[in-house]
Amino acid sequence: MKTIIIDDEPLARSLVREYLKPYPNIEIIQECNDGFEGIKAIQQHEPDLIFLDIQMPKITGFEMLELVDKLPQVIFTTAFEEYAIKAFETHAVDYLLKPFSQERFDKAMQKAITQTKVLPPTASILETAAHSPVQTNRIVVKDGGKIKIIPTANIRYMEGADDYVKIYTEQGAFLKKKTMAYFEEVLNPQAFLRIHRSYIINIQLITRIDPYEKESHVVVLTTGEKLPVSKAGYAKLKAALGI
Repeated sequence: MKTIIIDDEPLARSLVREYLKPYPNIEIIQECNDGFEGIKAIQQHEPDLIFLDIQMPKITGFEMLELVDKLPQVIFTTAFEEYAIKAFETHAVDYLLKPFSQERFDKAMQKAITQTKVLPPTASILETAAHSPVQTNRIVVKDGGKIKIIPTANIRYMEGADDYVKIYTEQGAFLKKKTMAYFEEVLNPQAFLRIHRSYIINIQLITRIDPYEKESHVVVLTTGEKLPVSKAGYAKLKAALGI
């Protein structure tokens, strides 16, 4: 099994490397000290298994996984129990809570070795983890070959586009492979509101609401952009704005 270790702590990486010595069929093809390096390594080597820290500089382990097209099996390594442990137990290969022993490591490895297919590791985990404070305040996207971190405060509005959501900011528009329902749940409801099946807006940017044909409305942003408001969206708008 081709394996990559992704952790910003050299000691943590060396411990995993040491614990892997009894496993001759495991080949460590790269070690990475942050999520940016991790994405490049996964794309280049297409590993079977990764050991992934969660709390890392630049981007978190969860954010890194969101940007990976072809997911390998994942064993999470973390010092924080707060991150969706139940989801790990159900949906990841395993998680190792630092500091962990060789015995605990071996149990995780047995699960990885006997796993016949990659679980959707992390679909449910990512949904749960998205509610962590870090990830409710920013969105990480791929922009060409680069990774861009967008603070949610910089978002003007979002538009649904099939399996993607188009995120509009002052720096341009960016695509994220998520659903409108996902962002409606994750974003701060005091700052963002879904006004239409296809639109979520930054409430702070509303300058006025104009009537439109057949009892419908459009919202006008401070940028001059006009977006349609559904009947249900108009009711939510009035409640949010206290009108």
